Order: sequence, then structure tokens, then C-alpha cells
Amino acid sequence: MMKFKNILGILAISAVAMTTVSCSEDTMDRINKDNGHPSAEFVDAKFQLTDAIVSSVFTTNGGSFAWYVSSYTEQLFGCGNNQLRNAELRNANETAASATFNNEWDGTYLSLNNIQQMITKCESGANAGQADILGMAQILAAYDWGIMTDMFGNIPCSEAFKASAPKVDSQESIYENINNLLDAAIVNLGKAIDGKMKNAGSQDLLFNGNCSKWRGLAHALKARYLLHKAGRVDDKNTLYTQVLSETDAAIADGFDGALLDVFTGYGAGQTNSWSAYWASREYIASSKTVEDLLIERNDPREPLYNNNEFGTNTIGEPGNEEQAQSIEELNVPAWLDYGFENKQGSHMFSKSELYFIRAEVKTRLEQDAKADFETAVKASLEDYATSCGETFSNDEVAAYLSGVTATKFAANPLSEILVQKYIAQTRDEQLETFNDIRRCKYVDGSYPVTLTNPKNNSSIGNRLPLRLPYGSSDVLSNPNVKEAFGSGNDAGMYIFTENVWWAGGSR
Repeated sequence: MMKFKNILGILAISAVAMTTVSCSEDTMDRINKDNGHPSAEFVDAKFQLTDAIVSSVFTTNGGSFAWYVSSYTEQLFGCGNNQLRNAELRNANETAASATFNNEWDGTYLSLNNIQQMITKCESGANAGQADILGMAQILAAYDWGIMTDMFGNIPCSEAFKASAPKVDSQESIYENINNLLDAAIVNLGKAIDGKMKNAGSQDLLFNGNCSKWRGLAHALKARYLLHKAGRVDDKNTLYTQVLSETDAAIADGFDGALLDVFTGYGAGQTNSWSAYWASREYIASSKTVEDLLIERNDPREPLYNNNEFGTNTIGEPGNEEQAQSIEELNVPAWLDYGFENKQGSHMFSKSELYFIRAEVKTRLEQDAKADFETAVKASLEDYATSCGETFSNDEVAAYLSGVTATKFAANPLSEILVQKYIAQTRDEQLETFNDIRRCKYVDGSYPVTLTNPKNNSSIGNRLPLRLPYGSSDVLSNPNVKEAFGSGNDAGMYIFTENVWWAGGSR
């Protein structure tokens, strides 16, 4: 009997001990769980949408890619202590270095990973059936992949986020992926429109859940990427007709541009990445290449572009070494300062680009492009003015359109369309200008804006790049990217000699 009691006592003590341990483990599990920062699998896809939009506009389209490229296209002048001065002087050691664009390289891949999580959730996960969020995510993926491959050429894509060392895909195959993403987005957004879905709500900083405008953006992007491939097709007229059809569809959906205009960032006011960059470093200024085009046309945008409030009424001459060393000594576009203290939008895709695309392909198809040209220029005039807190009167706009249409456009429609697009995209769309320059040179051997920086073809090795170099994080960690980047004295130097695929290259 005594032994039995002892056994019962031991069992009771063990049970209590086990319960205590169990409770302790449960408690520890709860303590170690970060409820304030749940893992991605537990986050509703609509909340990831906000970050994906901001990152696509702020990091991918408006970070170092654009700041450097604005010097390459001569839409802005690079100056200051290092970065943009080196870009302006075409310093090959910086231009071809893997560290130069690593932050934006990493930032965009992080964004793409976030977007892929959204797609997976909406296809088969917690947000399955939310066709509106799925379509939006597919558009953002296409947008980010488009910028990455346009800037870098062949990049990791199909195995990204799946393999420890993803292979480097061809640009041609990435463009197929982009087209497939946009086609799928158009279908999904059609389902969302039919189903009156409103899953995004205020998390959609672009269109506040308007699925028709999102679908319009998909069509606009299809037009852009089809146009990029013009040099790679034999039947260009068929391609241009397809481009025009996509712009028709975008307009039918009510698309009139995608502008991120509700981002609170640097400083006390609302700003965009360009204004934040200028306010913190002052590495950019106005360029004589743009200024000459504006003066030649008696353009009302000229005093907004060549603003002397902070300079000494001096404008940057491309490649000028003395000026490139300076800070606070050159004129800057007025929107850089205005955007620092005020709400100012940043483009994902502007209304003017859509209508410039229409005007270009109509001209190439020998159709009347005057109305589309005027719509595009008018949209740019409004964008310049709004971005600087100014307005142009109806009479000013009408007079300018009448003058430029009767002279420059009448003399050479295609040339003036591309020049006006160059001026329009000086505001914050320089990446697409870089694409236009490379595309047109491959399609017909020319581009109407003459780049004058003497360092573009320097005998000491400084020159104009044809693309950007891979980010150092992948050059160091992915042997496939490392091989493509090169080694020794040849590391990164391919950017000066090898065009991207749609510009006639093989990588």
C-alpha cells in the first residue's frame, strides 16, 4: 500500500512538472512571437500592395538608376562631390562599378519578391479569388522587371526567389514574361471589374482601387514594351498597329497617367525622391542641352527648367569639368525645390508618354498624328507647371501649341515628337528617354537630340554606357551574375560595348 501511494505521488508530481514545462514552453512560444511584425504569409496582400507601389516609383523608377541616367541623357547636369560629378565626367571606374547601383538593384529585387508573394497569395493562398489585387501585382511585377531588364539586359528572373544562385535569363525571354504578366493582369482586372471588386481600397495609392485605370495602365505598358522591340521585328507596321491598339485600349479604360502623389517622405513636407536627393546632396543641375531646345522653341517651360533662384544664372554644359565640381553654383529646375516642401507627384507612367507613343507610331504608319502630339505636349506643359506650383494660361498653351505645330512639327513630325518627348520626360522619366535613344539608334540609326558631352567618346576611356552594371550583392554571391559581369580589368566594361537585346545586342 505504501509503495502504491508513493507511485501515485510520483505520477502526480510528474504530471504537475510536465504541465509546468508545457505551460512554460507555450508561454515562451507566445513571448518569442513578434505579433507586431508578422511574417509575410500572414499579411493580407492588400497591405503589401502599398509598399510595392511606393518601391516601384520611389526606388526603381526614381532612385540612382534615374539620377545617373539623367546625366547620360543630358536632361540634367551632374555635379558635386562625387557620384553625379563622376557620372557627368563619364568616369568609367564609377560608371562600370558593381557598387554604383547596388542599393537600387537590391531594393528592386526585394520589391519583386514582395510582389511575387502577393501573386502567390492571390492565386492559391489566403487571398485566393481577389482578382483585383492579383492583376495589380502582375502589373507591378511587369513594370519592375521591365525597368530592370531595360537597364541591365540579361538578369536573373525565372529562378529568382527560388534558387540560391538563379540563372541569368535572356532579355528576350524576360520580355515574353512581361507580356504574359500584362495579359494575365488584363484578364484578372476584367474579372474584378465584372465582379465589382474593391479589395484594395485606400491601400492603392495610384488609383484608389479603380480597376479600369489599372487595366488601362496594363495596356499602356504593353504599348511601351511592344515599341521597345521595334528593331527586332521584320514587319514593323504590324507591330506599330498593335502598339496603337494598346493605347486605344488604355484610353478606353480611362487611363490618363499613373502618378504617385501621396507620399510623405524627406523633411517636414511632402516630397519625391528627386527633391529629396537634391535637397540632401545638390548633385544635379540644369543642362544646356535641354535649355537650348527650350530657347529655340520660345518654350514657356524654360524659366521653370532653368531656375536661377539658387544658382548664379549659370547652366551646366555637359562634360564641363569645372562646373561638375561645383555645388550651389548652377541653376536647377524649379520643381526640385518646390517638391521638397510641397506635395508633388512622381510618375509611374505619364499621360504625355501615352500620347507621344501614339503620335510616334501614327507618324511611322503615315497617319495624322497632330492631335495626339498636341495632347502630349499639353499634358507635359501642365505637368511642368503643377510640379512647380505654377500655371500656364489657356492662351499661353494655345499659342505655344500653334507655333510649334506650324513650324517644327510641320517640318519633321517624327523628329519633333521625339524632341518634345525628351523635354517632357526631363521632369522625372529619364529612364524611358534612355530607352528611346538606344531604340531609335537601332531602328533607324538616329535620334533627333544631339548629345554633346565630349566625355561620351573620350580617348582616356571615359565614355557613354549602353546599359548599367549588375549590383555587387549578386556579383559577389551568384556565380552566374559574376561570370556575366566579368573579372579583372574587364569587369563591368561590357556596358560600353554591348547593347541590350532590343537595341541589337545579344545580352
